[in-house]
Amino acid sequence: MARWDSVYSDFDSAIGFVITVMQCVFGVAPQFSSPHALTIGNFDGVHLGHQAVIAQAKAAADERGLPLTVLVFEPQPKEYFAKRRHQLPPPRLMSLRDKVHALSELGVDCVWCIRFQRVQPMEASEFVDSLIERANVKHLIVGDDFRFGADRKGDFVYLAERASQGPFSLEQCATHELDGARISSSRIRDRLSVSDFEGAQALLGRPFSMSGRVVYGQQLGRKLGFPTANIRLSGHPPISGVFACHVTLEDGAQYNAVANVGTRPTVDGQRASLEVYLHDFNGVLYGQRLTVIPLFFIRPEQKFEGVQALSAQIAEDNARARDLLLT
Repeated sequence: MARWDSVYSDFDSAIGFVITVMQCVFGVAPQFSSPHALTIGNFDGVHLGHQAVIAQAKAAADERGLPLTVLVFEPQPKEYFAKRRHQLPPPRLMSLRDKVHALSELGVDCVWCIRFQRVQPMEASEFVDSLIERANVKHLIVGDDFRFGADRKGDFVYLAERASQGPFSLEQCATHELDGARISSSRIRDRLSVSDFEGAQALLGRPFSMSGRVVYGQQLGRKLGFPTANIRLSGHPPISGVFACHVTLEDGAQYNAVANVGTRPTVDGQRASLEVYLHDFNGVLYGQRLTVIPLFFIRPEQKFEGVQALSAQIAEDNARARDLLLT
């Protein structure tokens, strides 16, 4: 199995926990030994709309006796263009690793990941030649608003014209709505920006969560009496502040907790991180992968005058989290 060593660090070990049930391939020219069905998209969050697309694609693939491949790009196109414009990209709803896991659970047979820089300059004809026809794609499932190729000149009409010539067939994805509006990743980000976790869950089909591996930090929390598990985040997260949350360990054990998502300005932090203090936990968390589900917003992240003021606020936040999670 090919892989990129430089694809996001939280992808680690090439999703070893799902490798027994699905395949991951990387690059613009992987060798697909047999024909397959393909759908393409960002799938950030793998929300209810994405889940419906995958269900439709899976049914089409099964009807034709084909495995289903999902093509994604890294970085995501909006991230790539934001960086070129020196702008802040949209927050990610999930890491690549978690995306692959979610797609695997939906029955996807293969995730194909390509650096967006490699396909961004392609003309529409080259995109179809290289990523569809030469990749042994026999059935393609995309939305009628799907755009591709240099300057986004390729569209569904062009794909239909190419499909009429063979060797692949084409199918249109339906648009999925909730409460009269299209389900989208940006809509979920809007809900999360105001800590509407119930609203985000309604669109995701599951609670919003953040996950990552616990790394060594400054151990400041331990000195203050609140030893925290420190998790580095890729990019900037869709939420910021202090939250009451639930945490699940690798062995499935669950704990109530209080979490801070941000840059820790009191100690001159620069990189976004997730710090979690688990209630009533005794043990070592270093190296473990945790899943954190924020449930209640407590306060925004802020800078304190010193460590003593920070310590007093952490104690207050922790007490507030306990009260919220026990109600």
